[in-house]
Amino acid sequence: MPTRRDELARDPDLAPLWVAVHRRLCSGAQPATISAIRVEGLSPNGIAVLRSWLDTTARRRRDRSAVESRGAVTVVPIRQVLDVLGIPADDLIPLVELAVGRPVVNLAAQRREALAQRRDLWADVEAKLPTLPALVARMRAAGTDNEESVLTLVDGLAEIVSRLPFDPPTSLAKLSHDHAGDPHYFDLDRLAGARLVSAVAERSGTPEPTRPDLIRAMLTKVGILADRLSATVLLHQVQVTGDGPVDRRLRDATTPVPVTLLDLTVHPPALAPQVLTVVENPSVLEAAMRCGSPIALACTSGHLGSVDHALLQLAVDHGVDLRYAGDLDGPGLRIAGQVAAIYGATLIAMSPDVVRRAGPAPSAVAFGDPPEWIDPELRDAIASSGRVVYQEHDAALEVLFGSDQPMATIPKPDAARAPD
Repeated sequence: MPTRRDELARDPDLAPLWVAVHRRLCSGAQPATISAIRVEGLSPNGIAVLRSWLDTTARRRRDRSAVESRGAVTVVPIRQVLDVLGIPADDLIPLVELAVGRPVVNLAAQRREALAQRRDLWADVEAKLPTLPALVARMRAAGTDNEESVLTLVDGLAEIVSRLPFDPPTSLAKLSHDHAGDPHYFDLDRLAGARLVSAVAERSGTPEPTRPDLIRAMLTKVGILADRLSATVLLHQVQVTGDGPVDRRLRDATTPVPVTLLDLTVHPPALAPQVLTVVENPSVLEAAMRCGSPIALACTSGHLGSVDHALLQLAVDHGVDLRYAGDLDGPGLRIAGQVAAIYGATLIAMSPDVVRRAGPAPSAVAFGDPPEWIDPELRDAIASSGRVVYQEHDAALEVLFGSDQPMATIPKPDAARAPD
């Protein structure tokens, strides 16, 4: 048989009251301390029911009601309601949980407990990484919702930093495997890898590098070898003057030679003074071989990685005259801007003339909005067709390998305007 508590909990007119009480209890209030509650959305029937319980004297019926309504908000003296109904304060929580359908959880207590746990967590992190206060501060500012992952990272960093420098050197994948059980844990494109870079820089007292080749060079100095073999840059007809193993490979080759970061850092070739045209796509090297072009070429295969930066820096160090050509799309223009800004390369086959020669439909891919930093004439030319011009288009290849090779009108961005 339903009890009085069941009837109250199931009364739809009183549902907003129990929701408001539930919210108050979850904020940390104790049932016995709640004297009145502000309720939004209480229906006229609900207000009438409450007043029928509380406005029992002639004065109450005639003058001010015990249940006050101000617009959409009603102030209910909940303690009086419980007294009138004969419900002990201790029964308020089960009544509200039955009405709302959710348990009362002391969120304030949970927040206090979580705060205490976070204080303990960061105190533990500080104790494990006493020589890395800047990194700890950065991690603390970033926050976390997974303490276990933070402690796993910190334990690995603490062990690695304590052993620096590694002699003999060891690979980054080996460190990841031994200290986190995952060969890819400290990969440099992951957060854990970024934290490792920050830790090594702070431990070494050096500014944290951002270029991928400089990051790997810094790690190499402390005996941590990031991947130096899988990524390559293709070199074709590049002239060299040295007699090292990479020089000999380049001198003897008749087809493009894949060169690794290991090649460029351990056995760097001695590049002869020349004009080196750096392109974005391997298909351009295929076109060069097909037409028998004699020009020296390097291919980065898209976004600049560590091996590409290493080659470009090596070329600058040897006085090589750099030219760069990429796809006329958003990523291609950003890469071109980086190469021009950082290494002083001249941009070719990326001019308004190339876009106009490519025609009204140079590809099936829409360009979108051309970046604001490029030359206005080039931006207008791209906007006229609204399509991407890829390096595979004859209009670009003819500029690269034809008799006339007009220079691009894209300005070399300064530090303030160069895209990231």
